Amino acid sequence: MKHDATLIFTFAAASVAAMTASAMTASAFAMDQPQPFDLGEIHVGAQRMSTPEKKTPQKKDDGPAPRQTTDSFGGSVLSNRQIETYQRDSLDRAINLAPGVNSNTTGGSRNEQNIYVRGFDRWQVPLTIDGVRVYLPADNRLDFARFLTPDIASVQIAKGYVSVLDGPGGMGGQINLVSRKPTREIEGEMRTGLEFGRDGTYEGIKTYGLIGTKQENYYLQVSGAWRDLRGWMLPESFTPTANQGAGQRANSGAYDWNVNAKAGYTPNATDEYSLSFVRQDGKKSAPLHITDPVASQKYWSWPYWRVQNLYFLSNTKLGDDFYLKTKAYWSKFDNGLFSYNDADLTIQRTQKAFRSYYADYALGADVEAGADIEGVDTLKLAGHYRFDEHGAWQEYYGVNASGGSAGCATNVVCFTQPTVYAQEDTYSLAIENTFHPTKDIDLVQGFAYDWRHLRKAEDYVVGSGVLNYPLRDMTAPNYQGAAIWRYNDTDKVYFNVSDRARFPTLFERFSTRFGGATSNPSLRPERAVNFDLGWSSEFAPGGRVAIDVFHSIVSDLIQSVPVPQFGAGVTQSQNVGDGRFWGGEITVDYAPAENFSLGGNLTLMRRRVNAPYIANFQPIGVPDAKMFLFAAYRPIAELTLSPNIEMASNRWTSNTSGSLYYRTGAYFLTHMQADYQVHENLKLTAGVRNLFDTAYTLTDGFPEPGRSFYLSAKTTF
Repeated sequence: MKHDATLIFTFAAASVAAMTASAMTASAFAMDQPQPFDLGEIHVGAQRMSTPEKKTPQKKDDGPAPRQTTDSFGGSVLSNRQIETYQRDSLDRAINLAPGVNSNTTGGSRNEQNIYVRGFDRWQVPLTIDGVRVYLPADNRLDFARFLTPDIASVQIAKGYVSVLDGPGGMGGQINLVSRKPTREIEGEMRTGLEFGRDGTYEGIKTYGLIGTKQENYYLQVSGAWRDLRGWMLPESFTPTANQGAGQRANSGAYDWNVNAKAGYTPNATDEYSLSFVRQDGKKSAPLHITDPVASQKYWSWPYWRVQNLYFLSNTKLGDDFYLKTKAYWSKFDNGLFSYNDADLTIQRTQKAFRSYYADYALGADVEAGADIEGVDTLKLAGHYRFDEHGAWQEYYGVNASGGSAGCATNVVCFTQPTVYAQEDTYSLAIENTFHPTKDIDLVQGFAYDWRHLRKAEDYVVGSGVLNYPLRDMTAPNYQGAAIWRYNDTDKVYFNVSDRARFPTLFERFSTRFGGATSNPSLRPERAVNFDLGWSSEFAPGGRVAIDVFHSIVSDLIQSVPVPQFGAGVTQSQNVGDGRFWGGEITVDYAPAENFSLGGNLTLMRRRVNAPYIANFQPIGVPDAKMFLFAAYRPIAELTLSPNIEMASNRWTSNTSGSLYYRTGAYFLTHMQADYQVHENLKLTAGVRNLFDTAYTLTDGFPEPGRSFYLSAKTTF
């Protein structure tokens, strides 16, 4: 963490740079709505075109507030401008803008932000960057707060229906981060902002920059984001406990940065070949449960959390009616988790303390081919292959290789286990056909067959050494169908059904959870049948409404089941659960005047899950009702005022042991932002979150932030 003086100097330097840029000619292009990287988008809706349509940037001024966007099958698209307007600089905060989607802290010692898409969580909703899966083969417990959003063009959120062409795993939805793509000979952008607590206490800095060029036959771009947060403040009304005082939330700081570089070759109007590299690094600690006794607390920190992707994407048109798209990638994930014996994170002395390391990588390739057949059918075929290797080792304190404590000293590693490995191949073959009986109607049919081959599954047990688990392969068919009627140029009705599965992780099959569980190599995939009926209409000039109702039937849910034959308190993951998720969404936008717009979205949802071996079980993390409302007013050409409101009802949570479920988390939050356009190329922003310093808790023992303020500057050229 840097000193305050350095941070303020950095902000001042950025502001000087912004003012220098503002002196450029008025013809400079302000990238308020950047161009998405077409090759990195996932399939949304029925497509008649065999190659993606060439897109042009949206105009700079499309009203005081960005429009909400839905796709052909009831999904949502969050634009870069939306994310910037509402200051959602990380993915977990951005997705709360969309209907049917919410984030929720996991609580516990991991300090992670989980996501739910119509009730399905991170294990059932794949995350991709430009269509390349971000997957952690050990447990796939992604922390969505680590993914920064300033340098992405859009967030695509598929809900329920995920095209089989986009690969395996889309049981309940998919989230795709689409990077930016240059459109002008020279273009760039820089943002810098400062964060402050409710009493003016400095909390951190955020900086983002991009530069790119688009030439006749090629393009180049580099972007990056950096965030250094010391932590956040609790509401003034918070009552201190033995584990947490008033003011700043202990161990709530985080440090993240990323870089995204791409080079593309465009030999003609339809073909494109691109090589991209993405790297993001982070580190964090974990706040404590505010009331749990000291003996049950875990003192964990992550000194590094690193994801890297190198990927090649291409699109080639073969004749008038055929195309070929390819994807090849290398991904790497490195993670360190350190456990301590004290809240100050300085002492490692007993078996509770350790240093755990993950070193994972993946290699993969996808091919998709398609053709328009006589203007009646659009037929597409896709094949996917991915190899994952998970490597793990641990340094032990307070225990030696034989299980005793002889020779162990405080803060000195007693022994280091050998590295253990797991290796898997995942395959998928998919076909999708879209029949066009008329120019207004599309009928979609899709099928995919997924299978997974487990090559190796090792574990390490203190006193016993390396174990080799039995190897089991698994398969899963997937089925889809949809109908879309575009009954005029702006309105449509659609209905879709998607029957998809997701394979269990290594954690679910083999993790012993520090002696509290036993393995289950025969664990089967989970499955969901998702139904969605929707309507979208432009009800007036400048106004649009979309309504969706959905229902999901979930089977073979994986639950932890007590297995007393393996010891007291020992559990095993088994396919014993089933459930039903249902609800509705409505999204409205309306701009009655050029300088005023308003809108929002509402989600109503219920979940029922049968977990016969867990007493009083309730599905956690999702509110029964969730609403986002916004307005934007431009009293003068340079000034835009953007108040917005977030509301949610209670949701289920459980205590640390899982023995008690109760409802919490209702909130009504008011946010306010003012943007002042000093020049076409310079914008200054000031805002406040949680204006009334509302106290609320979404997860047992982990209160949410109180009021905070921010200042930022943005320059473009």
